[in-house]
Amino acid sequence: MTHPSRLILSALALCCATSVFAQTAAQPGDPNAPKTRAQVRQEFLMWRAAGYDPDDWLNYPDNAIAASRIVAQQQARGNTTQH
Repeated sequence: MTHPSRLILSALALCCATSVFAQTAAQPGDPNAPKTRAQVRQEFLMWRAAGYDPDDWLNYPDNAIAASRIVAQQQARGNTTQH
């Protein structure tokens, strides 16, 4: 291989590697970013601490909405610790 073709292939490989890493990096606070199992579990525990009961199907929409608002307020204040 000649020197210019090595340079072109190296640049192409660098561009491909950069685009792969750029696509996998999720923005902090992006609600559409995929979550880990631990993040989903932590969020569920926050909802439970805020009063959501998944077994209370009679009051389902109301208790889910109320817990969602409480969790959102806690996250806005930066208070996401568990008790």
